Amino acid sequence: MEQLVDQDLYITITGTHHYFGMSPFKVGNFLSLVKEPENIFDEEAIAVMAPVIGKVGYVANSPHTLAKGCLSGGRIYDLLPNECLVIPRFITQTKIIARVHPDKKLVTHTEITIADSNEFREMSDFYRKLTEE
Repeated sequence: MEQLVDQDLYITITGTHHYFGMSPFKVGNFLSLVKEPENIFDEEAIAVMAPVIGKVGYVANSPHTLAKGCLSGGRIYDLLPNECLVIPRFITQTKIIARVHPDKKLVTHTEITIADSNEFREMSDFYRKLTEE
């Protein structure tokens, strides 16, 4: 794995039209690659996951969907951990080319709290006063 860290590994993200289209993708966003060994269509499937949203595509594993110069899912599957960081670097109308960081993992923390009606009213009043000034 140490040799992979020193290399620039690029993949093509495909299958976006099955999920949220191109809208979740911005150059520089942090995403995760997650292996899916139980995938019935492709035993070397690697899903692309966005924080909060979930699955947004897959690593291309076909010559028809692979951008020139990128590695296919099959080529990198055994070289990657079960989960790692990927960052989009180039986005066209039909393709997303992203750099893989096998030595890094995206960790997200989501906190959901419930405010009672008095807290909500106080927050609403506070923001209303800010916008009136």
